[in-house]
Amino acid sequence: MTENLIRPASRSDIGQILRFITDLAIYEREPEAVVATEGMLETALFGDAPRVFALICEQGGKAVGFAVYFFNFSTWLGTHGIYLEDLYVDPQARGSGAGKTLLKAVARIAVDNDCGRYEWSVLRWNTPSIEFYEAFGAAPLDEWVGYRLEGDALRRFALD
Repeated sequence: MTENLIRPASRSDIGQILRFITDLAIYEREPEAVVATEGMLETALFGDAPRVFALICEQGGKAVGFAVYFFNFSTWLGTHGIYLEDLYVDPQARGSGAGKTLLKAVARIAVDNDCGRYEWSVLRWNTPSIEFYEAFGAAPLDEWVGYRLEGDALRRFALD
């Protein structure tokens, strides 16, 4: 089996992270939705007070995947949680354990930080990912519906 090395992302990974984000958007059928730039990612991940974090999975010294996560808070549990914003593995590395290794690395960060939850979202049509997540015990939150305000709608709501 291929060895998967997980490490925190560094500034030198910014270009690769943006490529992974773009590849993920293509896979999720929304390539035009990516407006992030290397500068924006560098500020978010490595600025004065980062609130989002990334891990890189390497095989043989080559980056093959990444995970981006941030801490949230559950008022019901009274503890922080982790939200996995993105998980992506290059198609040629799928099936090598890279995705599971990344997920486990974020889970360890959650446990090490006494987090009460580890959550993420998956598109309804993404059967391979759903099957992957459910294979190790993840369960869908059928009773919750996600909502989003963005762009002009967000600005109108905030400023009106």
